[in-house]
Amino acid sequence: MSKTDDQDLNRQDEEYEVDLMELATNLWANRGKLLKWTLIGAVLGLLFAFSIPREYQTVAKLSPELSDSKKGSGGLSALASMAGINAGGGTTEAVYPQLYPDIVKSIPFLTGLFSVEVQTSEGERMTVEQYLQEDLRRPWWKWIAAIPRKASGMFRAAEDAPADHQLNNFKLTRQETRMVETLSGRISATVEDFISISVTMQDPMVSAILCDTVVARLQQYVADYRTNKARQDLQYALKINAEAQQEYYNAQKKLADYTDRNQGIATQSARITRDRLENEAQLAFTLYNQTAQRVQTCKTVVQENTPVYVVVNPPTVPIKPSSPNKVLMLVGFAFLGFVLCAVWILFIKPFAKNLKKSNKKTNNQKNDEEA
Repeated sequence: MSKTDDQDLNRQDEEYEVDLMELATNLWANRGKLLKWTLIGAVLGLLFAFSIPREYQTVAKLSPELSDSKKGSGGLSALASMAGINAGGGTTEAVYPQLYPDIVKSIPFLTGLFSVEVQTSEGERMTVEQYLQEDLRRPWWKWIAAIPRKASGMFRAAEDAPADHQLNNFKLTRQETRMVETLSGRISATVEDFISISVTMQDPMVSAILCDTVVARLQQYVADYRTNKARQDLQYALKINAEAQQEYYNAQKKLADYTDRNQGIATQSARITRDRLENEAQLAFTLYNQTAQRVQTCKTVVQENTPVYVVVNPPTVPIKPSSPNKVLMLVGFAFLGFVLCAVWILFIKPFAKNLKKSNKKTNNQKNDEEA
């Protein structure tokens, strides 16, 4: 690098330092205005922080039981295979844990929570639907933002559900849709090392109760999904077992009635008829016995396919609110006020002054030319 280049770099560094010193001096000269704007930002931060209702988050962690692909080689699965029933060996989890977040946000799952009874911290009992409609508070600016929507609703027919309205997941009302959206934003599931279920509500007791309900219903949903085929097989086995039992009882009754009517008769035809009825009763008993064994096997398969969850961290009533963070909002708004004031002092105000001088100079030149 030449000597001339070194001199240019040194000159640029000196100009940069002079510019920074000038900016710092300008800010220091307007320190009163900076302090004023910072205090205004802090007051606005407190106003917003105390306008936002407190939110309490309850988190539960659980670990699911994953099916082993080699599990079906022995034990109860072998017993099921002897009866000609597939006990699920060689398969994996029917509902993957990665699908759990979609399950808890599905419309049937969320609408199923409307009728869940919860209890507030004050001891008041109500359903989730009533809590969302009556006790859920919103910041004041959301009420202001909702005024145009409410005003426009006055000019169109209101969608009032009839008194005998039944929940229909295929066609939800506007109110039901809003409640689904609210629950979807307050209930979430994440899958990492464990399955985390979190519920955020404005009441800590409601948050904990609803989180416990979501965990239980998610477990039941997965269990029902995995055991659906096995439970259908069980119902069919119970049906044919009941039919076989009735056939066996009828065969026994026929044999008993015939024996009572033909006591002391030693004819060949009577002996043949008796043998035939005894054989029918024996066949009916054999079929009844086989169907009873099949029922027990199907019960075993249902039990094998029912997943077991280890609740690592059960839901508990939160003590401290999760939001809003008043200190963070205070610092953030104060810093925002300081930055806006600094931008005004260093850039906007000089630009406006230069623009005003330029316009004044242009007007003077025009006046001189006209003169």
